Amino acid sequence: GSPELPGRRKAVAARRAADETPVRARRARRKEPSNMYKFFAYISRMKYITRWSLMRSSVSENIQEHSHMVAVLAHALGVIRRDVFHNACDPAACAEAALFHDASEIFTGDLPTPIKYHTPAIREAYRQVEEEAAEKLLSMLPQELRPAYAPLLRETDGDVRRLVKAADKLAAYIKCLEELEAGNNEFGDAAGETLESLRGMEMEEVSWFLDRFAEAFGLTLDGLQKGASDIPAAT
Repeated sequence: GSPELPGRRKAVAARRAADETPVRARRARRKEPSNMYKFFAYISRMKYITRWSLMRSSVSENIQEHSHMVAVLAHALGVIRRDVFHNACDPAACAEAALFHDASEIFTGDLPTPIKYHTPAIREAYRQVEEEAAEKLLSMLPQELRPAYAPLLRETDGDVRRLVKAADKLAAYIKCLEELEAGNNEFGDAAGETLESLRGMEMEEVSWFLDRFAEAFGLTLDGLQKGASDIPAAT
């Protein structure tokens, strides 16, 4: 080869090193700001965590999408409890709690239900992991905001927690119906088991919702649009 080649290589390497030196220097000088909090940046990453990891889905679902649907359903169940059955309830509080009900999975991932509930020991161990993950998230907020978010991450309100749990199951059942409508029989057993679990909760809000809204989730767009003129008028 050319006797000048090694020299050329050294010159190229020297130029690259010179170009990279300012970048390295900036990285070395850059320090994490003392007022930078990472809570919402982590919350934003919920969209990267996929649910139903053991199932073949026609449409994938992440926990950010799921949390939105659970919030919608938790709010609906709260409204039903308050306005249909005339029991005290704050639907907004239910929606707020639902938005964060899976926030700990940012660190734990979405553990498939058959594994999570396989034994009491596994369930208890996972509960402890969830609690520690929630505390870690809480520590990423300024002190002034922690009192507002602590009840949401720790799920301290028992009545709200039960409604959110029902909405969580309801969202799972709706996902099963949508998959079945798409021709995916993978979700057949899950649909039956989830419906049985919902009925077993013996919550009048859940039964009222299922009897009036659930069937529509199994319709196509054309099916949803048919009979729109036949919807009963509000009284």
